[in-house]
Formats: sequence, structure tokens, C-alpha cells
Amino acid sequence: MTMAGRKRRSLPGFGLSLGFTLTYLSLLVLLPLAACVVKAASLSWSEFWRVVTDPVAVAAYRLSFTTSLIAALLNAVFGLAIAWVLVRYEFPGRKLLDALVDLPLALPTAVAGITFADLYSTDGWFGRYLTFLEPDGAVGAFFGPEGWFGRNLTPIDVRTHGGPLAIVVVLMFVGLPFVIRSVQPVLADFEAEQEEAAASMGATRWQTFRYVILPSLVPAWLTGFTLAYARGLGEYGSVIFVADGIPGESVIPPVLIVSRLEEFDRERGAFKYEEAAAIAVVLLFFSLVTLIAINLLERWSKRFEPTEA
Repeated sequence: MTMAGRKRRSLPGFGLSLGFTLTYLSLLVLLPLAACVVKAASLSWSEFWRVVTDPVAVAAYRLSFTTSLIAALLNAVFGLAIAWVLVRYEFPGRKLLDALVDLPLALPTAVAGITFADLYSTDGWFGRYLTFLEPDGAVGAFFGPEGWFGRNLTPIDVRTHGGPLAIVVVLMFVGLPFVIRSVQPVLADFEAEQEEAAASMGATRWQTFRYVILPSLVPAWLTGFTLAYARGLGEYGSVIFVADGIPGESVIPPVLIVSRLEEFDRERGAFKYEEAAAIAVVLLFFSLVTLIAINLLERWSKRFEPTEA
């Protein structure tokens, strides 16, 4: 049998490397996730539903999804602006600023949580100047249950410590590098000739950005947004230091999972591992749905990328 009809690969060992990749991913990702699902499946359907629809758990889901989404949206805006400055402009200290972007990735999140909790407390460096956001402050009272906004729409805790706003701030800190590092390479590789061609045809700066640059950035931009959002959903170390931990108000699902692992069920004589796994499965499900939806959105956005002549 001749080898003429077979396509040879430039790198040998494809079968071995593929087998190693699948085994590695299975041991680190698939098996742990499957074990979590199996553990949660040990509960009956009624028990599972009772655990995952508990009012405290539902409030924790809502808080986590909302704060993660707000933080990711803000990071998408400010991350794009920072990436633009780092790529398009030369100024003293640019390389140092670019290196500092990766600091949240290297810094333990617990350290970030302690730092933000100290800075934004009522007597912290920043918090002492933000007392107007407290419940008895001008802005805080407006958004409180007795304020106009709280009475007519919904009360919002706008404190810079202990509540949802504090969680958003730390989630922005841990998620910002994902947006910047996703957008930077695309901006760096963007050809200046396309901007010059648009300018020669009479396009304004905003039109050039909107119709020439932005379509190329959207896929990478959405990727950074997705990573920042997913990072926020799984964040634990920094949140426990800035949130009050009040059930139904400032407890996120990871905190709820840890509390279930530490609770002892005297009737069964065991810890509530199954309940913790049930809450984790809900988070896993919504995270997968979110990632699939945003990946589909990325594919759709690629249809609007400028084609090469």
C-alpha cells in the first residue's frame, strides 16, 4: 500500500498528543464536574428543587449574576479605552502601566478584597469622602426604601462597602485584565491604511471608529467580556472581605456553597455536601448557557468583520 494518498502532518505524534490532551482535560475538568453532578443527583428531585429554589439561594443567584454582568459591562467600556491608550499612544510610563494591567491576575484575590474593604470603609482613604452614599446620606437616602427611587422603583444599596456596589468594584478589579488583553492584540495588528482610506473618503473620526475599527474589535471584545463575566461568577476570595454576608442581601453562591459544606445535618449525621453540589450544579448550568449564548453572539458578530479585498 502506497502512502501517496495519505495526507502527512508536519508534526508527528498527533494520535498520542490528542490522547494526552483528552486525558488531561478529563482528569482536570470533565471528571470533577461530573462528580459534582453525581453528588447532586444523590438528592431526590423534590430535595434538589427545595435546595436550589430556597429564597436565600435565589437571592444569591440574582446578586451574583447582576453584579458580574454590571462589572463585565463596565470593564468592557473602560477596558477598551485602556487598551486603546496603551496601543495607540506613546507616553512616559506606558510600559509600567501595561505591566500593571496583569497585577489582578498575579495578586491573590483575598489581598484585593482586604485592600478594597479597607479603602472603602467608612473611615478608609476613599470611603470617608463617600459618606453621601450611606443610607443616611443624600444619595443613599434617595435610593433607600424611604427615598423617591426606592419607593417608586426599587431600593438599591449604593454603599461602597458591604453591599452590591462593593462587590461590583472588586469584580471589576479581577476582571479588567481579560478585556484589555483580549482587545490589545487586535488593535496592535490593525492596519493603519484602513483608517487612512476611510479618512480620505471623508469619514469623521467617529465614523472611522464605528464602521472600520469596531467591527474588527467586536469578536475579541466579546471574548474579553465573556471571560470577565465568567470570572466574576466564580469569584470568592475578594468578595467575602467586602460583602456583609447577610443572607438574602449580600451573599453570593460560592459563599453559600462553602456554608453548606460546613453545615452539619444532625438528622443524617453528615455534612450537607449534596446541597452544596446542587447549588454548584445550578451555577454550572447557567455559566454554560451564558458561555454558549455569547459564543453564538461572537460567531454572529464575525459576519460584520470587514473582508479583505
